Amino acid sequence: MSSLNKYRVHEVAKDFNLGSKEIADVLTEYAQSPKNHMQVLTDQELALIFEYLTQHNQIGSIEEIYADTYTEPAPQPSPEPAPAPAQQSRPVPQQQGKPSAPAPAPVSAAAAPAAPARPAENKPFQPRPQADKQPAASQAVSRPAGTRPQTKIVDTRKTAAVNLDRYDERLETMVPDKVQNISQKKEKIRRAADQRRPAPGFGSKRRQEEQEKMRRLQLEIAKKQPLKVEIPDEIAVGELASRLKKTGAEVVRQLIKLGVMASVSDVIDYDTAALVAMELGAKVTKEVVVTIEERLIDVSADSEADLVPRSPVVVVMGHVDHGKTSLLDAIRKSDVVSGEAGGITQHIGAYRVQIKGKPITFLDTPGHEAFTSMRARGAMVTDIAILVVAADDGIMPQTVEAINHAKAANIPIIVAINKMDKPGANPERIKQQLTEYGLVSEEWGGETIICPISAKLHQGLDSLLEAVVLTAEMRELKANPKRAAQGTVIEARLDKGRGPVTTVLVQNGTLKQGDVIIAGKAVGRVRAMTDDKGEKLTQAGPSVPVEIIGMSEVPGAGDLFYAVADERMARELVMQRKEEEKAAASAPSHKVTLEDLFSQIQQGEVKELGIIVKADVQGTAEAVKTSLEKLSNPEVRVRVIHSGVGAISESDIMLASTSNAIVVGFNVRPDNAARDSAARANVDVRMYRVIYDCINEMEAAMKGMLSPKFKENVLGHAQVRQVYKITGAGTIAGCYVQDGKILRASQVRVVRDGIVVFEGELASLRRFKDDVKEVAAGYECGIGIDKFSDIKEGDVIEAFVMEQINA
Repeated sequence: MSSLNKYRVHEVAKDFNLGSKEIADVLTEYAQSPKNHMQVLTDQELALIFEYLTQHNQIGSIEEIYADTYTEPAPQPSPEPAPAPAQQSRPVPQQQGKPSAPAPAPVSAAAAPAAPARPAENKPFQPRPQADKQPAASQAVSRPAGTRPQTKIVDTRKTAAVNLDRYDERLETMVPDKVQNISQKKEKIRRAADQRRPAPGFGSKRRQEEQEKMRRLQLEIAKKQPLKVEIPDEIAVGELASRLKKTGAEVVRQLIKLGVMASVSDVIDYDTAALVAMELGAKVTKEVVVTIEERLIDVSADSEADLVPRSPVVVVMGHVDHGKTSLLDAIRKSDVVSGEAGGITQHIGAYRVQIKGKPITFLDTPGHEAFTSMRARGAMVTDIAILVVAADDGIMPQTVEAINHAKAANIPIIVAINKMDKPGANPERIKQQLTEYGLVSEEWGGETIICPISAKLHQGLDSLLEAVVLTAEMRELKANPKRAAQGTVIEARLDKGRGPVTTVLVQNGTLKQGDVIIAGKAVGRVRAMTDDKGEKLTQAGPSVPVEIIGMSEVPGAGDLFYAVADERMARELVMQRKEEEKAAASAPSHKVTLEDLFSQIQQGEVKELGIIVKADVQGTAEAVKTSLEKLSNPEVRVRVIHSGVGAISESDIMLASTSNAIVVGFNVRPDNAARDSAARANVDVRMYRVIYDCINEMEAAMKGMLSPKFKENVLGHAQVRQVYKITGAGTIAGCYVQDGKILRASQVRVVRDGIVVFEGELASLRRFKDDVKEVAAGYECGIGIDKFSDIKEGDVIEAFVMEQINA
C-alpha cells in the first residue's frame, strides 16, 4: 500500500456504514487483531475485508441491480437512455490524499440489504441468504418498452459509495513531480558551476597571485593583533600548543630554551606557560575557573546597612560532675516560670530562653568533644562559653581541657562557680587557680566575669544570664536576615518514620520552608521545620535552632549548611564532594612532623608550631611546657595548646589533628583508641623519658638538623592476667597477647593506667613449660622481665624493637 494513501480501520468502517468494531472483528477472525481504530491497513487486510463484505452481501438476481440503480426518467417528447447508475452514484473526486464523504446512491427501501452479521469463529466464507426477498416480478420497475440502459456496471460491494481515489497511487501525477525536482536540482548545480568558473581573462596565474596577496594580508593582521590565550594555574604542554595554534614540537623547543625539560603530556605551571606564550607572540590572560561551589553558594560579605542585632549562642562546658546538667535544667525551669509557653524538648540539642525580653540560644552539646569536632570543620558556632567549676572541687583536668578548647576557638569565657550552697565552698581558691590558666577575675583587675551560683537552689542565675547578655552586647553580634540562610548542623539522626532528622542553627540569613539546602555531602529540601518547643515554623532567622526533615541522607555534626537556588547543581556539588573525599582518603594527609618541620618553616607553611603535652605528673607537664615555649624564634612561634596529666587519649589526638599540632608524652603511652586515631589522622606522637631529649630534638628539628637514627617499632601488647612468685625465677606474669606478637629478643615496657612504670628487656618467654621465641595474638604465655618484679594484674606489657633508619 502506498504511503500516500493511508487507509485506517475507522475510515473503512465509515465508508461502508459499519462500526469500527465490526471491521476489527473481521480482521481478528481471519487475520491479526488491530491495535486500535487508527491502525493503517495493508493491501492484504483491505482485500480480506472487501472479500468478506462481497461474500456476505451477494445479489440474489440481476433484476435487483436494475431495481436498485435504475429510476424512471421524467416523461419527455423523445425517450433518451438514462445515464449509468454507477456513474451517478460515484462521488466527485476530492484533493489527493484526503477522504471524501460518500454520496449514497438512490436505493429503494425494500431492496436495501441488511447489515452483515458478526462472522462465526474459524468458519469458511459462506454466502448469507438475503432476508425478506421479494419475487423478481414485484421488484421489477416498470419502464417504457424498448428502453434499456446503455451500460450496466454490476457492483457486488455494498450499495454505499466508496472513494476509490484512496486506493489510487496517482502515478500519473507523481512522475511529473519527480521529473520537475530532478530538473530543478540540475539547474542549481549548473548555476553553482557557473559561479565558480573564473571570469574571462582571469587565469590560474592571476588566481595564485590573489591568493598570495590574501595570505600576506592575513599575516599582517595577525602581527598587528596578537593571539590572545587564557591559561589556568596548571596546563598540559599539548593543551598549551593547541591554544597557541602551534605544534607541540614548537612549544617543547621553546621550553627547552627556557631551561625546562618537558614532554607534550607533562603539566607546567602558569608562570612557565605564560613565558612560553609571550615568547611565541601571544597575549596572556589568566583563566579564572569558577567552581560549582562558587557559582552555587553565596559567601559575599554583607553590607553594613543590612546587618541587624542577633541573639548570642552560648555553650556550657566543664567537668561532668561540676553541675553542668543542673545548670541547664535550672535555666529551663526559670524560663518556664517566667511565662514561656510549653516545655522545652530535650532531643533537639538546642533551645532558646528569654532574659528580660532578650533571647539567648543555648547549645546542649555533650562536652568539649562535640565542640572540638565543630571547630575541626571550621564552624565557629558559639559566641560565648560558660565554664562551670564546682566550688568544693576546684579545677579538674577536664576543666583545663575545656579552657584550652574555648581559647583555641577564640571566644570569651564566663566562669560559673557552682555548688556555692555546699559547706566546703571556697570561691577564692577557684579564682586563684583560674589565674594559672590566664583567667583573671574582674575583681582582681582582669577581664573574666566570674559568677558564684547554686544551680540546685537557683541562686545567682540572674546575674549569670545578665553577664551573658552584657558580653553579647559588648561583642555587637549582628547578622543579615535578608539573604539566603547559612549555618551549622548541630546534630543529625535517622528516624524510622521521618527519615533523616537534622537539627541546624541558622547563623545568617533566613531559612524558609521549601528551601533547597546542602550540608556537607547531603542535599535536600526543607519539607517541615519545628522549633525547640515542637511548634511548626515556616521560616527561621539568625541564631534560631530548628529541626528539619527532608534531607537525602544524614549529614555530619558540625557540617556547614547553605540554602541554594539550583537543586540540580547542588546534587552535582554533593557528588563532587564525595569524589574528593574518596580521593583524600586514599592520599596521605600532610601533618606537621618533626622530620619535615624545617622544610615547612622554610616554605612559610608553618608560622606557629602547636604542641600538646601529656605527662605522668603535673610538675613535669609544666616544666616541659615552659621549656618548649622558650624555643620560639622570629620564624616560628612554639605554642603549647594543651598540657595535662595522664595517658594520651583520643581527645588529645582529635585536638592535635584539628590544630595541626604534635603530641609530646613524658612517661605516658597512648591507649589503643588514641593509637589507631593517630594512625588514621597522621598525627605525630613523640614519647620521651628525659626532658632534655625532647628539648634538644625539638630545637634540632626547628633548625633543620634533626637526623633520627633509630625508630621505635611496636610489636604487640600483652595484658597481665595473673602474677606468680617462683623460687629461683622471680616474678612471672601470666599474660594474654592482645594484638601483634611478643618476641623473645624484643624490649618491653610495663604500662600501668597509661603511665610507663618500667622499661627493660625480657628475661623469659614461655608457653606452658617450653621456652618459645615468639607468641602470637590470642594466645597465653608466661613473661619474666629482667630486673623488675613489681608486676601487677591489669598491667600492659608492650613489646618493641628499635630499628635503625638508613639515611
